Amino acid sequence: MPNDAFTVWRLWALSFFKRIQWTPGMLLALLSTQALASPTPAEQQQWFQTLAAHAQELADQPYEQPTGTLPDALKDINYDTYRQIRFDPEQAYWQDDSRFSLQLFHSGFLFQHPVELHVVEGGNATPLTFKPSDFIYEGAAQALEDQDLSAAGHAGFRLHYPLNTQAHADEFAVFLGASYFRLVGRDQAYGLSTRGIAIDTALPKGEEFPAFREFWLFKPAPEDPSVHIMALLDGPSLAGAYHFELTPGQSTQMRVKATLFAREDVEKLGIAPLTSMFTHGDISGPGRDDFRPNVHDSQGLLMHTGAREWIWRPLNNPDSLQVSAFVDDTPKGFGLMQRERAFNHYLDLEAQYHRRPSQWVEPLEDWGAGHVELVEIPTPDETHDNIVAYWVSESPFLAGQSRQLDYRTRTLQDTPHAHTLAKAVRSRQGDAGVPGEADSASAGQRQWIVDFDGGELTTLNADHPVEMRLQTPQEEAITLAQVKALPDQQWRATFRVAETRQPVDIRLALTLEDRIISETWNQIIPPAKVDRAPDAN
Repeated sequence: MPNDAFTVWRLWALSFFKRIQWTPGMLLALLSTQALASPTPAEQQQWFQTLAAHAQELADQPYEQPTGTLPDALKDINYDTYRQIRFDPEQAYWQDDSRFSLQLFHSGFLFQHPVELHVVEGGNATPLTFKPSDFIYEGAAQALEDQDLSAAGHAGFRLHYPLNTQAHADEFAVFLGASYFRLVGRDQAYGLSTRGIAIDTALPKGEEFPAFREFWLFKPAPEDPSVHIMALLDGPSLAGAYHFELTPGQSTQMRVKATLFAREDVEKLGIAPLTSMFTHGDISGPGRDDFRPNVHDSQGLLMHTGAREWIWRPLNNPDSLQVSAFVDDTPKGFGLMQRERAFNHYLDLEAQYHRRPSQWVEPLEDWGAGHVELVEIPTPDETHDNIVAYWVSESPFLAGQSRQLDYRTRTLQDTPHAHTLAKAVRSRQGDAGVPGEADSASAGQRQWIVDFDGGELTTLNADHPVEMRLQTPQEEAITLAQVKALPDQQWRATFRVAETRQPVDIRLALTLEDRIISETWNQIIPPAKVDRAPDAN
């Protein structure tokens, strides 16, 4: 599922057209007549419509794999050599004329197909040609300085802005590899990733990874709070035009507008996909032989449904691939959240998981009927991203069709402001058997606790009649469900799950006088492992 380009992102976090009758130059010339450094909404729309028309023509033609060839010196460099190539900050583009600045990524290693970059300024779009002088080559990479790298091109780019202090331009957005990009807000460290689109994720035939082939970066004016980027996406099944409007801040926001054109039938189109990592913690318990009690970029999936219910699904590192669908109509939002911000929850000075951002997706149009899909993949360690969440429309996306997207995605330190209910802050499970009693009536059962905090709970005391609303199709598997007050105005829901050969799907919320006062905690508890008898022969 996760591709090699994305694996590089994880390693870094741990250590530090079809060419149809329109040539790139012809398209560039057409777009440059409409480009301004700070485009008005009308000018943005003109530009975007031109790019979308090109994407449609692209989708009308058979797909062709990119044919760009890297210089031989870059084709076989390894990870260690690649990470010794870095952009020279003194060469950053825009830094003398704007609060934003632009830095570039070198091609090579896993990035074998450079992207085309253009800077749009004052009505002109200028290609960003590769210059070795933009980069610093250290260690083993110094040998590249004697090679002809003129055809190297760029793998991607990153944007900087005075995010944390006015004296320093911090990196807040990165576009690198396929359609991946990452965002951070103030005092955050890179964690989960976003993609332009996801295609056929977790299907047996394998996932498709379309890629951004070309970018147009609009140079911001000196006082602009946002930067505009447009991109051309292409892959075997579709092509598309994208417009990104990025606004850095405490919560870095990105508005995404896209028009997609299907070249082939798409079995599963994942909209606004988020990709993350969960190795151990919470439900799964501590890692094996790991001093860190929790290792994850995201703690759970949060959803705000069309019926205005808030659903919290803690993440897990399952024994086998698990795909969960949360059916909805006109969703209000969803995201992968890192709720726990205390360092002692992770104890990791290098990875700083307590600083990893949450990311929230908010539709700016009616997405209709469909479902939020959560994919959880077994992973042995934190070098593999194993969590994906996205929206899948009930309407199929067939060859020849087009689809428009308009949504906002933003980084968060906490839950979205609209969420005012009590939150599930802790989920734990364990053996319910009585120690020393092999024939205990609770042998084989699992004890679950879910602790809630915040919202109206902060105004209650232990005498208030707080109750639990627990829903499951497997009612016979649930026993001893009850609610208790905890210190510090928290409340605990507890229940036991009997040994079963079928998964148990549980929805749980706290109520007060028949009013729901908490988000809905949801979990699919896998069936107990059954020891099979040996074959008779």
